[in-house]
Amino acid sequence: MDDIAFPDHEYLTVKELADLLRMKERKIYDLASSGAVPVSKATGKLLFPAAEIRAWIENAKSGGIAGSSAASTTRPPIVLGSHDPLLDWAIRQSRCGLASYYDGSLDGVDRFVRGEGIAAGLHIHDATSDRWNVPTVSDLASDQNAVLVAFAARKRGLVYRADGIALGGLSDLAGRRFVPRQAESGTDALFREIAGREGLDLSHLTLADVARTEDEAVEAVRRGDADTTFGLEAVARSYGLEFLPVIEEHFALLVDRKAWFEAPVQKLMAFCATDTFANRAKTSGGYDIVDLGKVIWNA
Repeated sequence: MDDIAFPDHEYLTVKELADLLRMKERKIYDLASSGAVPVSKATGKLLFPAAEIRAWIENAKSGGIAGSSAASTTRPPIVLGSHDPLLDWAIRQSRCGLASYYDGSLDGVDRFVRGEGIAAGLHIHDATSDRWNVPTVSDLASDQNAVLVAFAARKRGLVYRADGIALGGLSDLAGRRFVPRQAESGTDALFREIAGREGLDLSHLTLADVARTEDEAVEAVRRGDADTTFGLEAVARSYGLEFLPVIEEHFALLVDRKAWFEAPVQKLMAFCATDTFANRAKTSGGYDIVDLGKVIWNA
């Protein structure tokens, strides 16, 4: 390949890369879809960053595995990150073969970067830009062979029992017993952001035990272990509790690009395109899945 000069522009087209590698264009598409070659997608076309392609070729010539370190990592079939009841149900109902380990959005991104799973669910709000998820993955996962895909918009607010308590907003939480979420969760960060904006002093709350999933937090309220929590409308409905909407958040999946094209993720996403899934989202309440599957960010 030393006798073939690289084009003097930043990105290569499929044809240019095929000519450079002396391969058929179909093979280039296969390499791109498997995540084996550095690639980005803009205006509907595959483009290959020339600098990364140079490094990719040199790595292969020196006996390494062609592709980025993220692409060559063998990831276990685990969905990490934030717990979403609809996603959790779809993983089981689709029988896609994926396992799950939910311990918060930030924990999920961290584990994803370390190669501990093929995807991570997250809902992280950046107060400075008022954007969801993209600033975080751009900062923490820019070196990963990954894409960020929309899953659902979700209504989040105060969940409480209808037995004498009446809540009109976060200002009414002072003196109430509240179920907090773990520090690594998007929910905890979002609650603190909104509480600060509305002038709620968190030291005035009486805290119950930390809940690590959406269901666990709402179940604690149902049992009477606390007065309220900052939860999802869908979960409040499922437990027959009251719900006061506060914000609509955006839940997305950070997915390894190679794993996206493999059977487990494809089976899951195919199920999420069915009427069965759409009906579940509608009857659960608080979900908007109109953008499901839309690529939001590409590493």
